Amino acid sequence: MSINADTDSPGILKHQTGNVKHQMKGAATTFRNEHDPFDFMRFLYEGAVAGATAGVVVESVLYPIDTIKTRLQAVHGGGKIILRGLYSGLAGNLVGVLPASAIFVGVYEPTKQMLLKSFPESLSALAYLTAGAVGGVASSIVRVPTEVVKQRMQTGQFSSAPNAVHCIVAKEGFRGLYAGFGSFLLRDLPFDAVQFCIYEQLRIGYKLAARRDLNDPETAMIGAFAGAITGAITTPLDVIKTRLMVQGSAKQYEGILHCVGTIVREEGTSSLFKGIGPRVLWIGIGGSIFFGVLERTKKLLSNSGPIHPSPDSLKQD
Repeated sequence: MSINADTDSPGILKHQTGNVKHQMKGAATTFRNEHDPFDFMRFLYEGAVAGATAGVVVESVLYPIDTIKTRLQAVHGGGKIILRGLYSGLAGNLVGVLPASAIFVGVYEPTKQMLLKSFPESLSALAYLTAGAVGGVASSIVRVPTEVVKQRMQTGQFSSAPNAVHCIVAKEGFRGLYAGFGSFLLRDLPFDAVQFCIYEQLRIGYKLAARRDLNDPETAMIGAFAGAITGAITTPLDVIKTRLMVQGSAKQYEGILHCVGTIVREEGTSSLFKGIGPRVLWIGIGGSIFFGVLERTKKLLSNSGPIHPSPDSLKQD
């Protein structure tokens, strides 16, 4: 085995190894403490603004795919899918998406930072999972009525969001706006927790391997992967949520278990994966756009505010 005297001497090797360890440790520290010291209100503000921006952009771009997915899941047996009016309900949906996305990320970011500072590094995945679930619960107050109105409009039951809200409340009471709330949490809490955990862990791994911050295309790629994987494995939960939300006052399904049993008995197990193609496509592309816009907006907001010294800069001699 040959030895390069310029690069392979013990002293230089030891120095290079130390540099690599220092860079990796610095990358992990920087990721875990993007703002130092911890500023709850700043994380809340930046998360809310970035979340609202990312949510609106994704919803506007990918709404037609979401409409097709909803119609595929809502149709029974050999029913036909209608491919017109794919933007039906978009305006009303954006009214709900903006605050819902703001609440979710606005809660997720400070919760994540607090948990990362409290948990040992070996439990960082648990911090991301917990923060995602907490953000999901907080935003569900707005997300569920928004989803109910959106899906009723996507399936042609109403022509406008105000009309949908008025009719739902008149026929089903205020509780009608929260139809399928349990199934929504059953789907979205695992989805939010798993997606953000996969995304954050992949970001950490990539940053450690590259020994630098991610650029926009890399962030988008990781976001797409995290979204597509999570979207695929949670499709059955999404089908159940859709059926419960669009059934209206007919009350075909009495609850989550009854819904699952009825679908499997009348349509077969494969029906629990209806719309998986559009869903994976929609969430994969959506994850790419959402996380790309989210990280870019967070950077812009961070750069426009007070500058906190990074841990790496403080270590430099």
